[in-house]
Amino acid sequence: MEYNKRKTVVIGHKNPDTDSICSAICYANLKSTITGMEYEPGRAGHVSEETQFVLNYFGVDAPRLIKHVKTEVRDIEIRETKGVKKNISLKKAWNTMQASNAVTLPAVTDDGMLEGLITVGDITKSYMNVYDSKILSKANTQYSNIIETVEGDLIVGDADAYFSEGKVLIAAANPDLMEYYINKNDLVILGNRYESQLCAIEMEAACIIVCEGAGVSMTIKKLAQERGCTVIATTYDTYTVARLVNQSMPISYFMKTDNLVTFDENDIIDEIKDVMASKRYRDFPILDKNGRYKGMISRRNLLGAQGKMLILVDHNEKSQAVDGIENARIMEIIDHHRLGTIETISPVFFRNQPLGCTATIIYQMYREAGVEVDRTIAGLLCSAIISDTLLFRSPTCTEVDKKAATELAVIAGLQLETYAGEMFAAGSNLKSKTDEEIFYQDFKKFTAGKVSFGVGQISSMNVQELDTLKERLIPYIREAHREQRGMDMMFIMLTNILEESTVLICEGSGARKMIMSAFHIEEDEGDGRSCTVRLPGVVSRKKQLIPAIGMALQG
Repeated sequence: MEYNKRKTVVIGHKNPDTDSICSAICYANLKSTITGMEYEPGRAGHVSEETQFVLNYFGVDAPRLIKHVKTEVRDIEIRETKGVKKNISLKKAWNTMQASNAVTLPAVTDDGMLEGLITVGDITKSYMNVYDSKILSKANTQYSNIIETVEGDLIVGDADAYFSEGKVLIAAANPDLMEYYINKNDLVILGNRYESQLCAIEMEAACIIVCEGAGVSMTIKKLAQERGCTVIATTYDTYTVARLVNQSMPISYFMKTDNLVTFDENDIIDEIKDVMASKRYRDFPILDKNGRYKGMISRRNLLGAQGKMLILVDHNEKSQAVDGIENARIMEIIDHHRLGTIETISPVFFRNQPLGCTATIIYQMYREAGVEVDRTIAGLLCSAIISDTLLFRSPTCTEVDKKAATELAVIAGLQLETYAGEMFAAGSNLKSKTDEEIFYQDFKKFTAGKVSFGVGQISSMNVQELDTLKERLIPYIREAHREQRGMDMMFIMLTNILEESTVLICEGSGARKMIMSAFHIEEDEGDGRSCTVRLPGVVSRKKQLIPAIGMALQG
């Protein structure tokens, strides 16, 4: 069952950077290798130009975009009740239900599209409430259904033909009286009397069912063929056949086909609960994205719903996590940032080290597990370390990061300085991007006390490009701050990798003043712009800017 083969998604933060995506890919590979289970890398946002360069360089596809991790129908146990054809008999439907312990059967087409639903209650009503002797023909019952239901043999006729006119009757009277109540196209249930069989055929019955294992003479067979009368023989007595024959009707005559309440496998559980509660149905069909039938769920299934299984890499704050994180089952967290606000239902494996990059930790885990690091994995991990440490220029960089990147570069066949230059150049090629895309490509949200704020960062080796970006982003940050009503302050770091400095654009009440106080900058040391502050030596959001803002806001 698909439910029991659930995969675990390894995912980084929103607006993912190179470390977030490369770490997700590499850790998913490590977990799959170690456990033999399915781990899938995911991403919570668009791929940046820098990250796309890395993926293209090593021939790796970007992880699947995951917009949310709210619990969906696909995450609960879908009962795989097999679909049936709409022309099967009521008896066969009943037996199928009993065998699979189901109370609802879906009727589906050859290509899996849902046509209708029949329940145990529908079958019961068809048996208890039908007093119309013509119901069998009104239901356009196929002879093959009748043969199957009475466990008979076809002596004369076509099993694929239909009984579509006339009534059903038992030939209990003598032949002299039978001609007064048998009409053309009737279905006649009778015994072994030759005269009765002959009379029914001469009265142009559409079908006769010969009961009690009685033989059918050659004369009767020949006459039935000449008159187009179907002949069925069964070992059951006339009473039993009369009781069974209505069960041969197709379920299409009784099943519900209009206004079916169905759900998509991608529907969110919280959004369908009210619909299920408002209906009196026991089961609800589930369809895939193409509208094909997948299975059934009931209200009881919702009680056992389990959230998606996630491993978080490169973050541990709820504000940075993929939407719906509160509904997910967090299995592990691998990170190198400050401790944030993620809460888990049960204990999880949590590895947090004061290093410059999550990829460094994952490289350590490869070595600890004795798993070989191939060229592709080495290249992705090395690229992540280069990106997060600005090629070892960031104060977050440690000797452990340098050593890891150097070893990985050898495995991947990279010249660090040359490759880093190409990677950063690709990442700073922002001419074709909108202001919004640039602003949010590496943007993270934080809280300090009661204050919420967001910080984006753009790193480049091109001074002219950073100056151009500053002119574009100053008006945009004001617009973004107005739209983000729940955020008190917003900042964007324009980091010059070569000069190891940052121009910080500030927006929000008291934002620039707070930054100047936090970094002990006098008013005349700014660059003359009312919303920007020059921060020499500041290149790290994690280690330099965020701690300073946190202390200033809490102080």
